[in-house]
Amino acid sequence: MLFAAEELPVQTVAEAANANHYRVLARKYRPQNFEQLIGQEALVRTLTNAINMGRLAHAWMLTGIRGIGKTTTARIIAKALNCEHGPTATPCDVCSACVSIREGRNVDVMEIDAASNTGVDNIREIIDSARYAPTSARYKVYIIDEVHMLSKSAFNALLKTLEEPPAHVKFVLATTEVRKVPITVLSRCQRFDLRRIESAELVAHFQKVLANENGTAEAEALRLIAQAADGSVRDGLSLLDQALAEASLGSGSADIKTDTVQNMLGLADRAAVHALAAAVFSGEGPAALAQLHELYRAGADPLLVLQDLLALLHTLARLIAAPNTELDLSDSQRRMAAELAAKLAMPDVMRAWQMLLKGISDVAHAPQPQMATEMVLLRLVYASQLPPPGELLKALGQNEGGNNSAPRPPSPPPSGGGSQMRMVSGGEAQSFAPAPQIINQPLPKTFADAVALFEQNREAILHGQLYGQVHLVSYAPGRMELRLAPGLPRDFTGRIAQKLQQWTGAPWLIGINNDGGVPTLAETATAQQDARLQAAAADPMVRAVMEYFPGARMVKVTAPDITDDTGDDT
Repeated sequence: MLFAAEELPVQTVAEAANANHYRVLARKYRPQNFEQLIGQEALVRTLTNAINMGRLAHAWMLTGIRGIGKTTTARIIAKALNCEHGPTATPCDVCSACVSIREGRNVDVMEIDAASNTGVDNIREIIDSARYAPTSARYKVYIIDEVHMLSKSAFNALLKTLEEPPAHVKFVLATTEVRKVPITVLSRCQRFDLRRIESAELVAHFQKVLANENGTAEAEALRLIAQAADGSVRDGLSLLDQALAEASLGSGSADIKTDTVQNMLGLADRAAVHALAAAVFSGEGPAALAQLHELYRAGADPLLVLQDLLALLHTLARLIAAPNTELDLSDSQRRMAAELAAKLAMPDVMRAWQMLLKGISDVAHAPQPQMATEMVLLRLVYASQLPPPGELLKALGQNEGGNNSAPRPPSPPPSGGGSQMRMVSGGEAQSFAPAPQIINQPLPKTFADAVALFEQNREAILHGQLYGQVHLVSYAPGRMELRLAPGLPRDFTGRIAQKLQQWTGAPWLIGINNDGGVPTLAETATAQQDARLQAAAADPMVRAVMEYFPGARMVKVTAPDITDDTGDDT
């Protein structure tokens, strides 16, 4: 519910008399009656009807985000109940009861901060005082803010009084975390969820405040403040207060410009963000980095730049899915977004969205956010040049039945890394990656030959993992099925496939099967060595040597032609 500028709540007479007293806008323009609440039509309608009909509950629960008006609504309820002309949905705001409640000095309207009064003893004080009739007001009203902070024992102590309070007692509970409030408490209250205020409503409210404050602002500047407020009136007025101070003209007036708000919030220019996105999706790495550096020099926070890119991706996805959808954008912004959306497909946007989500988390925890942001952009630049996964899978399917030496899909450009693809084999999805170059070598005929390639090419870690932690289920040149020991990295099979393709020039399919499989190469070698040791220990000559050197022991048998007593090769 919006209201005209002349109807905005202002300072009290006593405060206005003090020329040096300044109240921030969030307090100066705090609503004083139901008509001045914005964006809460359902709550206002329900409470107004209840008061007018005399159907007054004994407890109300107000929930919502910070700065949405929970405490303000609680005070208005207290005035509506105790106004000398009431109970009335339109308190006069001039009688002694209304004035004392507004100024926070009415002894019968008690505001309790549950964050600092969490214990059962604090609740006992409320219960004890609730027995006595109000001193001057019609009702005793207990406003408990952040009620979710009460301890479990404090909630239990409050239950009986909350369910059946004396006729002269009313409770108004407020919280930002309603899920932390026990259901036994919620069931004893009438609950009202205060909704977030839409950006358009906030902008209209800011314009009326500016009219009273002798200020002006560009429409885009107010839109940015409203978006930063994220539905909170108090947050928005605090930002508007700051913008007025920064844009002051020194004559009691102010003109808020868009660039002033952008610098104040550390935001990137919308056109610059579109230019950055265009460079990223065009695969122009140098241009994307140059655009990022320009934004950084202009004062934009690297993390906020990525968040702006994420918001732009959301806009692009909506335009691709529903071109006629309504968006909270200016005409120029919508035109730029539509031009970019026309060049993209939904899979491109979805892939970039997932990469940005991961990148934002990385930047938030990185010691050098600017460097981390550059790496995120470079990943996006490379990914934009990869063919869609569907095309790669289709090309792979066309070659599956052919010869191992048949032509394969071209490798991606050398400017990026390997693309990740998915396959399902043996009941579990794994990845494989095309190699950046092709070195034609014969395909290994056995799994042991394939593992030997890693030793020959000095890939010691991968060779050790293949040798000691992988159980072979099936093998054919160009494809294998494995059972992996716990602890191997998630990208293990992808790295194996990439290296093998790099060395053999043919793509490899590696599947995972959690059942079956032969012993690892290390286990096989150990078993063979044990067999050789046993065969050697049974040899008469070896026994004689061992007897001649007491305490000696065999460590390793290297002769390949040792036989046991039966003559079988070991």
